[in-house]
Amino acid sequence: MELVQGRIVTDDVEGLAAFYAWLVGTAVALNEYYVEVPAGALSVGFSKRRFTEYGEDQAARPEGLELGDEIILDFLAGDVDAEYERIAALGVAWVMPPTTQPWGNRSMIFRDPGGNLVSVFSRIQGRDLP
Repeated sequence: MELVQGRIVTDDVEGLAAFYAWLVGTAVALNEYYVEVPAGALSVGFSKRRFTEYGEDQAARPEGLELGDEIILDFLAGDVDAEYERIAALGVAWVMPPTTQPWGNRSMIFRDPGGNLVSVFSRIQGRDLP
């Protein structure tokens, strides 16, 4: 797998993405759900909170962790579904099982032992980001 992006989960996708786009000097198409800002070899991503929550109970959230902006490390994999069993064997706390996202990626999200969000995704061929 290859780390390709750090992502911030927020309720203000457009505002934060516009700030980072201005910071790194690039133009991006803004929307309220998901934006990637190119920043050299990696990108900074922004996603609306509801896309990283799976179910109502938030069982994967460590006790005492307040709801706020969070960081996600995004790893690109050739086949998310093939990686699922290998990663599940590590005993991670699942936030979202392999799911096809509205912007076209197939992704899964879990928490690392420190409570940080990790996304493993693959791009579906023929689909571009909005």
